Amino acid sequence: MKLNEADLGERAQWEEKGYHLLQYDRKAAAARTRENPFWIHFGAGNIFRAFQANAVQRMLDDGTLDRGLVVAEGFDYEIIGLVEEEFAAYINDKSKVSFPWTMIDKITPRPDASVEAILKDDGVEELEPVITSKNTYAAPFVNAEECEYLVIEDEFPNGRPPLEKGGLMFTERETVDKVEKMKVCTCLNPLHTALAVYGCLLGYDKISEEMKDADLRKLVEIIGYQEGLPVVVNPGILDPREFIESVLNERIPNPFMPDTPQRIATDTSQKLAIRFGETIKAYHVSDSLNVQNLKLIPLVLAGWLRYLMAVDDNGNAFELSPDPLLDTLRPYVAKIRLGEENDLEKALKPILSDRSIFGVDLYEVRLAERVCSYLKELTLGVGEVRQTLQKYVKQD
Repeated sequence: MKLNEADLGERAQWEEKGYHLLQYDRKAAAARTRENPFWIHFGAGNIFRAFQANAVQRMLDDGTLDRGLVVAEGFDYEIIGLVEEEFAAYINDKSKVSFPWTMIDKITPRPDASVEAILKDDGVEELEPVITSKNTYAAPFVNAEECEYLVIEDEFPNGRPPLEKGGLMFTERETVDKVEKMKVCTCLNPLHTALAVYGCLLGYDKISEEMKDADLRKLVEIIGYQEGLPVVVNPGILDPREFIESVLNERIPNPFMPDTPQRIATDTSQKLAIRFGETIKAYHVSDSLNVQNLKLIPLVLAGWLRYLMAVDDNGNAFELSPDPLLDTLRPYVAKIRLGEENDLEKALKPILSDRSIFGVDLYEVRLAERVCSYLKELTLGVGEVRQTLQKYVKQD
């Protein structure tokens, strides 16, 4: 059984194994797509294959659509340059072309060996993933969670098909922005990063397993419900509290979602400003909230600095996930040793005051001292990551 046109034509062998095959005439749909294309998507990554492409296939199956979408893929460092003047004028004509805001949410980890094994047991062949020079993982299969949201600004000057029948959500731009901020700044992404940092330090290799850890679960519950939720603007079409509940009780603990803290820890220096900095800013300027009440968000920031030491809670070295600032940041923690007296504030002041990393100057918002204090506890010796985590999640 191979994923090619000939083998997919032998429907019985697939259907006996429980696979759902396309219900439409693929060649006819492809011809209509070439004759009258209506949707082009740039980037054929895992989330596209698991979400948009899958939604279009469902709509082709039920007759909502009679054409497919076109996907354009770019590789490595290729870019589009020096476009013709007529084309530039065309894409800037709002009566012809629009660029709607969107928010997509579907956890789609790297192709996992456990999923590959299930498919191989069914007799599916040639499933080996390819790892590119840029550390991109691609395979003939995609593993992803069932939960998915695609919220799109309803701005289409030439009309659009009824894509809401495929589960896509259409609304105004302001609502898209609110949903994006709800997800990225509070209700999902910060919780993921907290689990990534401490998961790496505590030796976990599955996010779902972390949610069985009472201390880690309490950490993200407090960050989500107590520290983040007070500054979320309700977008209306999705309820923030219900969203967090789904994330914590269904999505992240899902054992069939083989996501790893190591994957999520990738590029953390590029994520902290939006995932935690926006909440810190909101507290800092609020008339009713006190930034000093933030206890566990600073603990995550301290945990990330501890993570940069590349030594886990057992004192063993581990490999840091790729991050464009590793070479810049590692020297600041290079002299910090577990169990030794360290002048942390002197060593880390250039990082703690860096708005490009945290979104704020931690000295200006009066959180730098707290982060340093936490880091001092995290570096007292072997086992102190666990001890410090337990101490502060129990306080709340």
